[in-house]
Amino acid sequence: MSKIRTGLDNLIAEPKKYLAGKNIGLLVNHTSVAGDGRHSIAYFLGQKDFVLKKIFAPEHGLYAEEQDMAEVADRKDPVSGLPVFSLYGKEENSLKPNPEALRDLDVLIYDVQDIGSRYYTYIYTLANCMRICGEAGVQVVVCDRPNPINGVQVEGNLVDEACRSFVGQYPLPNRHGMTAGELARLFKEHFGETCELTVVPMTGWDRSMWHDQTGLTWVGPSPNMPRLETATVYPGMCLVEGTKLSEGRGTTLPFELFGTPWIDAQQLADALNQKQLPGVYFRPHYFRPAFQKFAGELCGGAQIHVVDRERFKPTLTGVAVIAAIAKMYPGEFEWRTEPYEFVSDRPAIDLLYGSPDFRERLAGSDFSLQELEDSWREETKEFLKLRQEFLAY
Repeated sequence: MSKIRTGLDNLIAEPKKYLAGKNIGLLVNHTSVAGDGRHSIAYFLGQKDFVLKKIFAPEHGLYAEEQDMAEVADRKDPVSGLPVFSLYGKEENSLKPNPEALRDLDVLIYDVQDIGSRYYTYIYTLANCMRICGEAGVQVVVCDRPNPINGVQVEGNLVDEACRSFVGQYPLPNRHGMTAGELARLFKEHFGETCELTVVPMTGWDRSMWHDQTGLTWVGPSPNMPRLETATVYPGMCLVEGTKLSEGRGTTLPFELFGTPWIDAQQLADALNQKQLPGVYFRPHYFRPAFQKFAGELCGGAQIHVVDRERFKPTLTGVAVIAAIAKMYPGEFEWRTEPYEFVSDRPAIDLLYGSPDFRERLAGSDFSLQELEDSWREETKEFLKLRQEFLAY
């Protein structure tokens, strides 16, 4: 039995309170399930008090059937027969809804499980919809869900204005410690995304809870987010996407595995373990990705094992991994140069890290992990003060 009721559970318990007489759209994916395991679409179909007219889907598609940065086409939902409008197409303009698709709606309901990291694109899909709905006069209702890696710990630097993108539209730290509902209020009240906003809160959630303490079923929010352990390391290990190292996509342990064909697994694990990073150790490992980077090739690297998640610092760990490999293999290490999330004029690592600072520091001969972490402290402190105003739990 779940210890909490999600915003969706509370909405479907009193739908008239929010939706009576309304034409509604759902911005959802496969994670939009009630406490009994039924999808929200099943609850909203065939209601007498309101009409479900259409569905919108974020990156990866309604059923998370597509890989990262893969174009998702508009389609018909095979279960409900309703049109599904993709909010992740083949160009940047596709990341927000076409106002014409909102024309006959009164309310757009958002219910998608986030994972607590600023790179994860679902929160920016929400923000983009808030902006367009504000212009179209459509109310936005956010069904709140837990931050699965808890709502207490915050880590990382903020995104510079020059590095804003779909993996960092606002100056958030790598690990923000907020829920989607809290972020929606931040987007509206601080960053000026104008729309009529209602957040349907959870009941029973405590900020210190990790997902496995909520009693809720884990539904992997995207194809490469199979378990809570993946989400735990993601706020740091997603930085590996900004390099030509494998971040473990194409394996069953994405973001927990990393490496390349030219790495000596034992030497790398030894070097990383010598850093004595808090709450984690590295086990030498070899793996062969089935797709994406180094598909079919044997890679040497390591698996990251979090042994104390309360002490673990994912962002510090992510930069430590990249820095160690760059220093051990200066002739082989490379940053990603291909376009990333519709941006081609700035390095992917700058978009992910939020500034050129990490890349530029690493190019020097006196790189210091401690100095890099120290450089975040003032920005983290500023964000903690800002977010306090928007915390609901």
